[in-house]
Amino acid sequence: MPSAVTARARLEATRSAGSRAASWFPSPAKMNRMKVDEEEYWHSSKCKAFTFDDEDDELSQLKESKRTVNSLRDIVDDDDELEKFSWSGEPVGSISWSIKETASSSSSSSTPEGKDSSLQKGSSSYAGFPKQASSYSLSSFFKGRNKHGSFQSLSDALTDTGFKNYAPELRRPKADYKDYSSDWSPKDTIRRLQRGKVCSLERFRSLQDKLMLLDEAVAVHDGNVITAILIFLKRTLKKDILFRELELRQVALRHLIHFLKETGDQKFLLDLLRFLDRTEEVALTKYREHLTIQDAENRKDFLKGCIGLPFSLEDAAHVQDHYSLLERQIIIEANDRHLESSGQTEIFRKYPRKASILNMPLVTTLFYSCFYHYMEAEGTFSSPANLKKTFKIPDKQYVLTALAARAKLRAWHDVDALFTTKNWLGYTKKKAPIGFHRVVEILQRNSAPVQVLQEYVRLVEDVETKLNLAMKYKCHDVVVETYKDLKDRLQLMAYRCKVERGSPAEEKIDSILSNPQIRWKN
Repeated sequence: MPSAVTARARLEATRSAGSRAASWFPSPAKMNRMKVDEEEYWHSSKCKAFTFDDEDDELSQLKESKRTVNSLRDIVDDDDELEKFSWSGEPVGSISWSIKETASSSSSSSTPEGKDSSLQKGSSSYAGFPKQASSYSLSSFFKGRNKHGSFQSLSDALTDTGFKNYAPELRRPKADYKDYSSDWSPKDTIRRLQRGKVCSLERFRSLQDKLMLLDEAVAVHDGNVITAILIFLKRTLKKDILFRELELRQVALRHLIHFLKETGDQKFLLDLLRFLDRTEEVALTKYREHLTIQDAENRKDFLKGCIGLPFSLEDAAHVQDHYSLLERQIIIEANDRHLESSGQTEIFRKYPRKASILNMPLVTTLFYSCFYHYMEAEGTFSSPANLKKTFKIPDKQYVLTALAARAKLRAWHDVDALFTTKNWLGYTKKKAPIGFHRVVEILQRNSAPVQVLQEYVRLVEDVETKLNLAMKYKCHDVVVETYKDLKDRLQLMAYRCKVERGSPAEEKIDSILSNPQIRWKN
């Protein structure tokens, strides 16, 4: 019996051990089921991914996006699921973390600026940088909380006074404040102005100090400094006092007059010139005001009032001519505008006016008259001859202007008549006060034909100039005739190679070369 009982006990013990082993080592089927559950756990997600194959309507997509955002909020903002750690490795909010934060703040405030902290031995983390005592830690900064648990925006955190100490304000050197506070002498003030330093001139209140400033500025021969002092004196002194002192200082006076002309301060300039009894300069300054008047009638009335001003003889004649010319231009402009609008005059139909003649110079007015009114009688205002006589235009200027106007119209008959004169015997002769070489250049510029050019090239007196112009503008007859007159056979033969084969010029050269009566020089 004992042996049987013992054997049964051993059998039960073996079965119980087998059952316990089976509980520790699951069956193969159970192991496969656990593996599938584990793969589904790791591949599953609370957030549904977006797919382009989703055919749900917009409302379902909106709901799904809302669920996704709520899922992310649960993951990020759930304080119970995530534990925060600082740079030192301690959990944020723990007692050890609070002690270290307080200790680092107090030690950084007591540590001298610029001293680097060394690495502590036996520590697995780096020591923190010195920082100002603040209610913000790095972890609370990113979470948006301060140490007291209240939320703060990112802009408020960045504008906290604790952060401003990292970029201290750069102040000016103390020496710069001497420009405003020190008691500089007039000489030192001028020297500092020369070097471009800022100096206050307002403390120089007495007339003596102001005149010393001006004298020192003139002594250094610096125009900018002189002008700066004059502006200060003009603003702080009465006119009669300033004018009286400047009359004794001619250099400063010239600077002030030039400055007033450049800035256009006509009233102050006229007062100064009247005080100095410079009557002619007063008149010229007054006359310059016509440049600011745009209306022709108003400008004419102003110029009429300037005629009585105390000009010199030459300037008085100029002002009188200016008034007469503007008066004539107003009459011509009104008449020609009417003719052009009516369309009855051929020249205005063929060549419409491109601009008004008002306020134009005398030469422009003469060109306009030669272009549109060349054949008018001398008694009319728009006649070129009347303009020439009234304003005493020189012959050279008149011929140049008339030639340019008539050549532009290709009126070659008028050009020919312009240079044709008769002597007391009745013989005609061509004469040009400007030289025929200039006549040729003007005609060529206006595309004159070769026949017209050749006629005036022949009239050039200098032989070398004549040959150069004839070759330049291809006046072959003039070149051939000139070489024939010079009896230069070699040059004529050389020029024969330059003309076209079978042209009249080549035939003429061959005829001259074959003439036995010509005695050639070479």
